[in-house]
Amino acid sequence: MAAVPEFTKAEELEAYRRMLEIRRFEEKAGQLYGMGLIGGFCHLYIGQEAVVVGMQAALKQGDQVITGYRDHGHMLACGMDPKGVMAELTGRRGGYSKGKGGSMHMFSTEKGFFGGHGIVGAQVSLGTGLAFANHYRDNGSVTLAYFGDGAANQGQVYESFNMAELWKLPVVYIIENNKYAMGTAVNRASAQTDFSKRGSSFNIPGEQVDGMDVRAVKAAGERAVEFARSGKGPYILEMLTYRYRGHSMSDPAKYRSKEEVQKMRTEHDPIEQVRNRLLEKKWATEEELKAIDAELRDQMNAAADFASADPEPDPSELYTDILR
Repeated sequence: MAAVPEFTKAEELEAYRRMLEIRRFEEKAGQLYGMGLIGGFCHLYIGQEAVVVGMQAALKQGDQVITGYRDHGHMLACGMDPKGVMAELTGRRGGYSKGKGGSMHMFSTEKGFFGGHGIVGAQVSLGTGLAFANHYRDNGSVTLAYFGDGAANQGQVYESFNMAELWKLPVVYIIENNKYAMGTAVNRASAQTDFSKRGSSFNIPGEQVDGMDVRAVKAAGERAVEFARSGKGPYILEMLTYRYRGHSMSDPAKYRSKEEVQKMRTEHDPIEQVRNRLLEKKWATEEELKAIDAELRDQMNAAADFASADPEPDPSELYTDILR
């Protein structure tokens, strides 16, 4: 892995706030799910916050993001309003998809977010299509297509790789390797567990990145995005990360030990790494960091209150936004 560059005080504080925003949102979403206010599936991003925050810092206005169903963190990193995201989770009319998409399917073209997608690996083909549109229009924009270690074994991923390299499309494929595809460990499902090499037969360069260190993610993101934007074609980033919760809220995660999870939390937590650096360098005090946390908790409580009180969609909405 490449050397990790240092962050400035402003960059550390921004990363701390952005990652903690996602963490507090997801914790509140987990509470609402437990209360029965969120139906269906709900896949939390707790532990993986450094990936989206670091990658988003490498983008420009007009760039696009598309991902799978573990998507709330990506939405917030793109600048979507927590109230609108939470309202979508609870199926309310103030949600980003008018309450019709739920946790796994919401969009904001205004923020360059082209959806969380429930079909495993489907977003890779769609993201490649977005990149083709950018290439065709010659608009200088880059698409980030996120997917997991489980989706990396899907056939359409490799069809997309082939097309992207053949036509030198401006796309960065980000494999969020959190070590478990649902409940199956990577080494039980993948013959090649170094996912940065998955594009080698198509001549697509790739690298492994410490996905728990936001500085490493941002640096790798800048290299990959510049590569794609300059017309050299696709790039693969394997983010070595970890989710603390189960695959979804209904998963008790008995396939791994509590000690394994606790070791990651204690030694590699992305937010604690930034917090410790801020305190060690005296760039922030405990009181200042607690104030940021309190502000974000208030923000998420307000989002939950809005999502709980917002009316449900009118039944007539069943017949709108339908392709015929």
